[in-house]
Amino acid sequence: MGLVCSSREEMQKMKNLGSIGSSGRLSAEEYEDEDISKLAISTFQSKEEEIERKKMEVREKVELQLGRAEEETRRLARIWEELEVLDDPMRKEVAMLRKKIDLANRDLKPLGLNYQKKEKECKEALEAFNEKNKEKAHLVATLVEMLTESERMRMKKLDELCETIESLSLKP
Repeated sequence: MGLVCSSREEMQKMKNLGSIGSSGRLSAEEYEDEDISKLAISTFQSKEEEIERKKMEVREKVELQLGRAEEETRRLARIWEELEVLDDPMRKEVAMLRKKIDLANRDLKPLGLNYQKKEKECKEALEAFNEKNKEKAHLVATLVEMLTESERMRMKKLDELCETIESLSLKP
């Protein structure tokens, strides 16, 4: 508000400078007004210079801050690049191992299915083998019984024949 008032006063003084007396000469009052106007102009110029100086100071501070920010940005970018380089080899190795694991899983799936199929076939074959083995054992047991019975019957028949022969030989 103070600047506005002083500017108005200075403007009024400048208008007064423009009005020269009718005689074409400046009166003492006009000289005084002229001095005041020169003083106002000088004050205005010094304030403009001060504003310009402060403006330059602020500009320098902003440029300094921008320079710091740019340097910080470069540092952060360099750190980021270093992080990327550090992560990259591990990422490649991990990706390669994952790919190998996926390939192994893909190979394992049909092998597992084949194993299960063969295991089922093996169980079925083992069951069939055991079944046939039991059947064979039963047949062998039956054969042994039959042979034993056959031998017993033949022995009995031979004994009978022997008795018959003996009984014929005893009768003269």
